[in-house]
Amino acid sequence: MSPQAQYHADHVGSFLRPAALLDARSSNLTAEQLHALEDMHVLRILEIQKDLGLEVFTDGELRRSNFMSDFTDAVEGFDLGDAVPRQWDEAAQKIANGPPVNQPKAVSSITGIVHARLKQRLPLTGRELPFLMQHAPGPIKMTLPSATQFPAISFKYGVTDEVYADPFELLDDITAIMTEDLRTLAGSGVAYLQIDAPRYSYFLDPKWCQWMETELRVDTDAMLTASLRADNACFAAAAQPGVTLAIHLCRGNNRSHWYAQGGYDAIAERLFNELAVDRFLLEYDDERSGSFEPLRFAPSNKTVVLGLVSSKTPRLENKQNLIRRIHEAAKYVPLERLALSPQCGFASTMEGNALTDEDQWAKLQLVVETAREVWG
Repeated sequence: MSPQAQYHADHVGSFLRPAALLDARSSNLTAEQLHALEDMHVLRILEIQKDLGLEVFTDGELRRSNFMSDFTDAVEGFDLGDAVPRQWDEAAQKIANGPPVNQPKAVSSITGIVHARLKQRLPLTGRELPFLMQHAPGPIKMTLPSATQFPAISFKYGVTDEVYADPFELLDDITAIMTEDLRTLAGSGVAYLQIDAPRYSYFLDPKWCQWMETELRVDTDAMLTASLRADNACFAAAAQPGVTLAIHLCRGNNRSHWYAQGGYDAIAERLFNELAVDRFLLEYDDERSGSFEPLRFAPSNKTVVLGLVSSKTPRLENKQNLIRRIHEAAKYVPLERLALSPQCGFASTMEGNALTDEDQWAKLQLVVETAREVWG
């Protein structure tokens, strides 16, 4: 692993899209006109990040339709008009007769189904990196979806198994694609590479463990082992001096919705000790995330970024409560190896979460101010 940069005020990467940019995506603008509009708004949010005092910069994923579309845009073989039936409301809970999810409506899958052998046609982040390299006012963070994201939501029996024998074979092929791009990306001057890996939340929630066994038709222990191996292959490819490697774990963030709950206890020991990363960005914004106790497994060479500030709701957290919770976590991880961030991005999909631009920046300002008070 690389020497760690101490970003005590961090963020997950995605920001709310301006209404003008959302409108433009459904208009008759040419590709060149849309790209110019994206450039303008990326420059604006880079400047805001600088003004807030953040020390690492993203383009807010403004060019993406969702947090993983850089992959599906670059790789042929996805049928974007098809999806695994997977809802985020109470219907999803009926898998194990769990409690109803506190959500107003179902939200469909945000990716497609693999219907052909995958073939890469463009570099991942290829539309984003050159502009950031030219204009970012400081170290660049690039975000990519974990290879583990796709077997659970893009493998459909009766379709995908015609070209990949099982979800494990699909995972291997996606991992092979990602490792080559990550190796190139890590050598390009990017300071911080973050893999977004929501599917680990399945192992935290009994209803999704049952779903993996019955619907995905995999053994959960075998899938956890394969997932850790796949992500580690990607991190090994990206491991270069001066590059911070991180993984972000969440329980769903599509338009302020969520699909899984449960603390990290079930996988903490393996997760923290086996993944070859510098930083873990963890959800801790509400009771669904469990206690800080599993952090006791975090090794002494890894930083835990506490996602204590919600990106889902407009309510602004209390700074003193955040400071109190940081010190509670420090009972398990030394304070110098902790950092603070929102629990997830503000726009995992381009439609964004249920809060305003002003709410978003106020929350990031709070993250920066709290980090300065705690760590100096």
